[in-house]
Amino acid sequence: MNQFLEKYSPYIYAILRIISGLMFAMHGSQKVFGIPGGKSPVPLASLLGVGGILELVCGLLIALGFLASYAAFVASGEMAVAYFMMHASHGFLPIVNQGELAVLYCFLFLYIAARGAGVWSITSIFGRSRAMSAALE
Repeated sequence: MNQFLEKYSPYIYAILRIISGLMFAMHGSQKVFGIPGGKSPVPLASLLGVGGILELVCGLLIALGFLASYAAFVASGEMAVAYFMMHASHGFLPIVNQGELAVLYCFLFLYIAARGAGVWSITSIFGRSRAMSAALE
């Protein structure tokens, strides 16, 4: 199976980055704008409001693959803080305190921060256009 999927690895990673970034951005848009889901937006000057702004901005940057490593690192840190501030006081294990999503996002974004944007990203498009410009000169 590994030999079959290995040639698609960069594209599967890009799909993972795009989908996880968009899902994270939706958490932020719920907090900031109240959509999707019709919830009331939280005050932007609150802790949840700042978290929502970070989720929206970092999620979009990760999905687009623009400054993805930096955005993913910040998002990973936000999720670590969210876990310890909101969930850990209800029991340390994520399955007990309903913090599974925070832990999963934390380590997923840490991986994206380490690996970078990859293919299908704004970074790779700009990198390719610079390399082509240099080759033509």
